[in-house]
Amino acid sequence: MKKVAFLDTVHPVLKDGLTHLGWECIDLTSTPISEIKSLIGDFHGIVIRSRMPMDSTFLRQANQLEFIARSGAGMENIDERYCQKENIICLNAPEGNRNAVGEQALGMLLSLFNNLVKANQEVKDGIWDREGNRGIELKGKTVGIIGFGHNGSAFAKKLMGFDVKILAYDKYKRDFGNDFVESCDLQTIFEQADVLSFHIPQNSETRFMADESFFESFKKSIYLINLARGKIVNTKALVGALKTGKVLGACLDVLEYEKSSFEHFFSKNNTIPEDFQYLIDSENVIISPHVGGWTIESYFELSNVLLEKIKKHYGL
Repeated sequence: MKKVAFLDTVHPVLKDGLTHLGWECIDLTSTPISEIKSLIGDFHGIVIRSRMPMDSTFLRQANQLEFIARSGAGMENIDERYCQKENIICLNAPEGNRNAVGEQALGMLLSLFNNLVKANQEVKDGIWDREGNRGIELKGKTVGIIGFGHNGSAFAKKLMGFDVKILAYDKYKRDFGNDFVESCDLQTIFEQADVLSFHIPQNSETRFMADESFFESFKKSIYLINLARGKIVNTKALVGALKTGKVLGACLDVLEYEKSSFEHFFSKNNTIPEDFQYLIDSENVIISPHVGGWTIESYFELSNVLLEKIKKHYGL
């Protein structure tokens, strides 16, 4: 019998499905991490979101481990090199929340273009300012997408009805364009984009990719969307670009300051970084709490995708 440790809360379809196979599923979501480390050697599988890093120090204690199932897309908290060496299968579920991410990216962009956040608050405060909330349209804009995996392609699909030109760059893909999307190099995006959206993982290559020189490389002033990972964008560089007008506005679902948890960031004992405070105070910046792939529907889909991948791996 396989024994699976659930370290984070996920949709019950995964636990129910594995239990139906005759596997033993143990809820460790409330167990202190120090205790988990002493228990993990008994398990063949781990289900996790982002509660704790799956580094080599931890994984060495999981001497029966066969798989790690990550409920989400990003794998930066898992030592995949160690897992490969030890024949531990790493599974994620970008298919499960790609539609949610695509809709969130489009929703944030339309909200920014039409001043919906600002206008909503003003009306509720008794201010009726039509001219101050005159918007701009997506039609005729060129949208550059960096990273054309599940999330990048989902965003492109959402844009198809808006009469925009879609450019997509992916370092690891070639000639993936179609009737709606033009595959291109990064230089083409620098030269043509009005809007830029990141859909790439966080790793040594992409960490702080969007720095001062990156923003200066754009021929036109741009609008920025980041629903990927916070540390892809250097906040200080973004603030500088907002101040100069090189970036006209930003939609941020992720932030450089995120660690495994962001819940206590706004506590009284925590000092808000100056650059982050600038983003908070900016009317042309929309921030959401890393909910791009966090819908009712994706909650189910993420676990269901993992269940099917686990079953496929074991030939079930």
